[in-house]
Amino acid sequence: MFKHILVPVDGSETSMLAVSKAAALAKTFGSAVTAVYVVDPYPFTGVGADFAYGQAQYINAATAEANSALDAAKKAMADAGVQATTVVGEGHAVHDGILRALESTGADLIVMGSHGRRGLEKLVLGSVTQRVLGVVHIPVLVVRT
Repeated sequence: MFKHILVPVDGSETSMLAVSKAAALAKTFGSAVTAVYVVDPYPFTGVGADFAYGQAQYINAATAEANSALDAAKKAMADAGVQATTVVGEGHAVHDGILRALESTGADLIVMGSHGRRGLEKLVLGSVTQRVLGVVHIPVLVVRT
């Protein structure tokens, strides 16, 4: 039914619940799985040496965080008997990076976590899941905590 599943991860407990659901689906359908972590490559604006230094530190830290989250997702998949590939995506908005990963992998299902925020908290923090739902044209399985 699903040939390729895309699983956006951020290292949170919620995203690891999505990894678990994706692993079960992949095992059932024999699907390929790609886990993606999206990093904003240019979160700063500025000029000069201080900007370049801060940018380099940020990229190193963001890449380390991405690799840690992706390693955890890949290990959880392997423990469930599923092989997964991992991708560090880029995007100024996380949902843009997920969309790019979707286009490059050709996935036909997204399995992602949602914290289920409501009210002011949702307004202030936003909802990556809601934005993904608004831009993709494939099924999205939302796993909530």
